Amino acid sequence: MTLSALEPWRFSSRLGEAHYQSALRRYPGQAIVDLKAMRDNMRLLVDRVGGPKSNTAVMGVVKADGYGHGLIPAALAALAGGATWLGTAQPREALLLRMAGIGTDRCHILTWVYNGAHAPLAELIASDIDISVGSLDAIDALAAAARKTNKTARVHVKVDTGFGRNGFTEEGFDAALDALVPLVKEGVIDVVGQFSHFSVADAPDVPEFVEVTNGQLETFNRFTVRMERAGIPPRIRHLANTAATLTRPDTWFELVRPGIGLYGYEADPVMGGPADYGLTPAMTLQAQLATVKDVGAGHGISYGRTYLTDDVTSTAIVPLGYADGIHRSASGFDARGAKHVDKPGGPVRVMTDEGPRIMRVSGRVCMDQFILDLHGRADQLGVREGDTVELFGPGRGEEYCEPTADDWGRASGTISYEIFACLRNRIPRLYLHAFDVFDARDVAMLKPGTLL
Repeated sequence: MTLSALEPWRFSSRLGEAHYQSALRRYPGQAIVDLKAMRDNMRLLVDRVGGPKSNTAVMGVVKADGYGHGLIPAALAALAGGATWLGTAQPREALLLRMAGIGTDRCHILTWVYNGAHAPLAELIASDIDISVGSLDAIDALAAAARKTNKTARVHVKVDTGFGRNGFTEEGFDAALDALVPLVKEGVIDVVGQFSHFSVADAPDVPEFVEVTNGQLETFNRFTVRMERAGIPPRIRHLANTAATLTRPDTWFELVRPGIGLYGYEADPVMGGPADYGLTPAMTLQAQLATVKDVGAGHGISYGRTYLTDDVTSTAIVPLGYADGIHRSASGFDARGAKHVDKPGGPVRVMTDEGPRIMRVSGRVCMDQFILDLHGRADQLGVREGDTVELFGPGRGEEYCEPTADDWGRASGTISYEIFACLRNRIPRLYLHAFDVFDARDVAMLKPGTLL
C-alpha cells in the first residue's frame, strides 16, 4: 500500500475522482489549484480597499497563464471574488479572455507589454481591450490601428516613476502629450488611465525603501498634473501592486492591481507570510515517487557528486526536474561532496509510517527528476515507489510540516512567483471547488477533464 503526504482530496463527484486518476496515469506530478482559495483571496483584497462599493476598483492580474495557475480559471476566480478588471502583460492572453466568453459586461481588460510593429492592436481595439502606451512609436501604431478599425482605442498612459522599465520619463513626457492631445481631439484615442509600477513597495519596514516609494508617488502625481493641464486628465489612476494594496492606502487611487495576492502569497517574505494578511496559497504541487532503493555510505548522488550519503540509506526518485520547472538552483549539496559547500535542497513532504517528514533535494536537480536521501531505510520508514509526496502547498503550520513556494524560493535563491510561474504545462493542472465557486456558465469555460 502506498502512502500519501497529503490528506485525501475531496472530489466533487465520482467523475472528479476519475479525472484525478486519469491525471495520475498521464503524468507523475500534478498541480492542484484551489479555486475557492483564489476567490477568497480576491474578496479579501477587495475588502481591503473598501469593498465593492468603494471608489477603488480591483484588477486581478492574470498574466503569465495566471502565474502558472491557469489563465481562465484564475480570471474567473478573480471575478468571483469581486474584481472588475483583469490584467495581462501579453495581448494574446487578453484576447484569449475575451474569446473564452469573458465579455465587457463583466469586466475591463488591460494589456501592457507589446511592440507596436507586430502586436494585434486592431484585434485588441475591436475586442474592447484597454491598451497601455509608453512610447511614441506605440502611440503612432495604436492611432493607425484605431483608424483602421474605425473605433476609438481605450488607452492607459504608462509613466516611469523610477522603476526604469516601461513608460514615459518626465523628460520625455511633453512629446507624449503633444502626440496624444490631437489624437484625443480627433476621437482616435480615449485616455482612460494613467499608471506606473512600484519598485520597492514590498519592503514597507525599510525606511530607505519607504522613501523611494514616497518619491515614486510624488512623481506619479506630477505626471497627473501635467496630463490635466494638457486637457487629457486620466479618469482611472493605478499604481498599487499587491504590496501597496496591503500596506499603502495612499496609493490606491481609482484602481489597484494585486497580482501575487490573488494566488495567496505576500509580495516578499520580508513582509511576513501569507497568513499575516489572511491569504491562502492556492496551489499544491505533488508527485508520485519512482525508484526507491538502498545505497551504501559515501554513495554519490546525481551529477557532479556534490552530495555523498553519510551512511547506509535509501534514496527515492521524484520524477520532476528542471524541464518541469523545478529549479536546478534548488539542488542540495553536502560539505563532503561539494568541497565544503553545505546547501540544503528544496524541501519535500514525505509520509512515513511514523508520520510526515521533510526530506530535501539531494544532489543536483536533473532534467526530468531529482533525488531524495531518505536518511534511513525505506523498508523501515514505510516509503515505497508510488507514494505521493508534496513539494509545496498552503503551508498549514509547523505541526503539519508542509513546505510552501516561499520555502522553495529560499532554497532556489528566488521568489515564490518564479516557483509556480515556471512550472511547465506538461504537469497537469487540476481544479478544486469549481462547482462551489462558479455558476454553470463559468464552469463551461473550463476544461472538463481538469475539474476534481
